[in-house]
Amino acid sequence: MSEGGMTALTDADVVRIRRRSHVAIISGQALAGVGMGATFSAGALLATQLSGSPAWSGTSVTLSTLGAAAAAIPLARLAQASGRSPALATGSAFAALGAIVGIVATAAGLFPLFLVAMGLLGVGTAVNLQSRFAATDLSEPARSGRDLSVVVWSTTLGAVLGPNLIGPGDVLGRSIGLPPLTGVFIFALAAQLVAVTVYLVVLRPDPLLTALRLGVERGTTEVEARAEDRGGVITAILTLALSHATMASVMAMTPVHLVDHGATLQIVGLTISLHVAGMYALSPVWGVLSDRFGRSPVIVVGQGMLLAALLMTSFGAEHSGWVVAGLIFLGLGWSAATVAASGLLTDSADPMRRTVVQGRADLSMSLAGGIGAASAGVVLAAIGYSGLSLVAIVLVAVVVGALVIRRARRPRIRVESGQV
Repeated sequence: MSEGGMTALTDADVVRIRRRSHVAIISGQALAGVGMGATFSAGALLATQLSGSPAWSGTSVTLSTLGAAAAAIPLARLAQASGRSPALATGSAFAALGAIVGIVATAAGLFPLFLVAMGLLGVGTAVNLQSRFAATDLSEPARSGRDLSVVVWSTTLGAVLGPNLIGPGDVLGRSIGLPPLTGVFIFALAAQLVAVTVYLVVLRPDPLLTALRLGVERGTTEVEARAEDRGGVITAILTLALSHATMASVMAMTPVHLVDHGATLQIVGLTISLHVAGMYALSPVWGVLSDRFGRSPVIVVGQGMLLAALLMTSFGAEHSGWVVAGLIFLGLGWSAATVAASGLLTDSADPMRRTVVQGRADLSMSLAGGIGAASAGVVLAAIGYSGLSLVAIVLVAVVVGALVIRRARRPRIRVESGQV
């Protein structure tokens, strides 16, 4: 059935469209993960190389997160107006352009142009963030956490493979006359172009437009059942933003810290791969748990793992084994917090303006990550990697405090993912 057809959608139609949408979104995420994992891992090293100073190493992650922030609201509004398909495809196209600019900038030795490239590549992160919400457009309320988390999980394959492409990408780049480390942009370009095709061709009928049509056809909307939970929206956005800032700040400086302590590119790639595996591989577990037990308990678990990670990377900064373990826990904590907080946001937002609220959450998340990564380079230069990890504990404490305040204000009734 076409989106513009006059025949009403049946339950079977909705199930079919939901499954097709998930296949498209999962495929696009896996492809995008290859490019993001490879280019972002090499970004800090290239920033140091092109700028001539490790103090600028965090700017690659900063610009990529700022690029994601700049794209969050426009992509959300494009989705609201035209559907998820054109929004996701447009974002991936900008990321592909970023890969091309990255090759040119590195070959020409132009650090400012390299930062532009990282900003464009960051739009791919905005696509990644929007995709998890796209998976819930047609979800049943009791399964929204699971559907969201499976899309987050789908990034695992590409994102884990990506950092390990630094070495092969370097070989490929050198073989065709490109400067060291530049070859990873070739992988990113190819992956993003295929993702554009998937979003335009396979993500049909559009899940968001189908959900809106379904509400009109059946003469009812979720907004009749409940109003927006403002406190839930604020808590969710705060959790997403600060958890992302914690992860981005420490992760961005880890390759620089390891290289400074004599680690090879292979060790750096393995460390980031394990970190990214922690970010995505267990996300379905967090989705199931948040659907079953509520969003807040899983957010607390996530903050606990972030705290453990920061203690490992601080007190074990001089030992690569502790750094690797810390990066794994950093990824796990980010995953639990992000999946549960994204579910809380979807549950709490007014259904009639949910897409815009989701865009604002992504904007806040990306800005916080950008600020965290930008500050991390300065903090690293001032008090070292160990000190950076200790400073990040403050962000974890703020999230826990917000959860305590939310619980105190709702002592009797707790409505999360449809539970009373």
